[in-house]
Amino acid sequence: MTTALHRAAHWHRPLMLLVAAMAVLAVVCAVGLVADPRVLTSAPIWLKPFKFSVSFVLYGATLAWMLALLPRRSRIAEWAGTVIVASSLIEMVVIVGQVLRGTTSHFNGTTPLNAALFTAMGASIAVLFVAHLVIGIVVLRRRIADRVAAHAIGWGLGLSLLGMLAAVPMVLPAQEPGIDGISGAHSVGVPDGGPGLSLVGWSTTGGDLRIGHFVGLHALQALPILAILLSRFLGTRLDERTRVRLLGVAGGAYGVLTVLLTWQALRGQPLLRPDAVTLAAGAALVVATATATGAVLARRRRPELALAA
Repeated sequence: MTTALHRAAHWHRPLMLLVAAMAVLAVVCAVGLVADPRVLTSAPIWLKPFKFSVSFVLYGATLAWMLALLPRRSRIAEWAGTVIVASSLIEMVVIVGQVLRGTTSHFNGTTPLNAALFTAMGASIAVLFVAHLVIGIVVLRRRIADRVAAHAIGWGLGLSLLGMLAAVPMVLPAQEPGIDGISGAHSVGVPDGGPGLSLVGWSTTGGDLRIGHFVGLHALQALPILAILLSRFLGTRLDERTRVRLLGVAGGAYGVLTVLLTWQALRGQPLLRPDAVTLAAGAALVVATATATGAVLARRRRPELALAA
C-alpha cells in the first residue's frame, strides 16, 4: 500500500499536490457542514466547496494516472497538467473565499468585487478546458500499449469535455432569472435553491443543468473503470478487439445520455419526473445500446483463436 501511494505521488507532482490539498479541504468542509449552521440558497454553506473539492480529488488523480500511462513523458501534457492545477486553485480560492464572506460564488454580480470574482472563475475554467483538450490530443497521438485502456482514456477525456460544455447553458441569457445582479442559474423553470435531491441538491421541481454536467465530467472515471472490469472479469472470454468495440458502444451511449440529460433539464423537467418524450428517448437509447452490444458480442472471437489467427 505504501509503495503504491509513493508511486502515485510521482505520476504528476503538481496534480497530486492538488489532490492532497483538495482532500484536506474536503475534510475541512465536512467539519464546516457540521459546525457551521449557515445556509446559502437553501443549502449548507459549506456544501458547494465540499462537492467541488471531492470532484477535484477525483479529477486530479485520474488525470495524473492517465499521464503516467503514456509510453514516454510529454512536456506539453505535463505543462497542461500544471495549468489545470493553477486554474483549479483559482476556482477553489474564489469558492472558499466567498463562503467565508457569506455569499455565493457562482452567477454573483451583486457588487463589482463579486462580479470580478465570478469572471475570474469563468476565465479559469476556460483555461482548464483548453488545457484538458491539449492533454486529450497528446494522449490520442501517443500509442499506449494496452489498446483497451487507450480507448477508455480517449473516451473519458473526450466525454468529460462534453460534460464541461454541458455547463455553458447555465450562463446564457436565457438562464438569467431576472434578479438584479444574478447572471445565470443551475435550475430551469424554477429559481435556484428550491427543493432538491439529498446531497447533490439537484432540483426536484424543475430542470437542473448540473445533472448532465456531472454525468459528462465523470466519464473520465467511468470509462476507465469499465475497461478495467472488462479486462479483469471478461479478459479470458473476450478478445481485445471485442473489448475495444464494447467500450465504443459504452462511450457512445454515455455521450448520448449526457446530451439527453442536458436536453431534459433545458426543457424544465426534474430528473425523476420525465415526460413521455424523454422516456421514449431514454428507451430508444437503451434499445440501441443493447442492440449494438449484442452485435459486438455476436462477432466476438475467443482470445486463443484471435492469437492463432
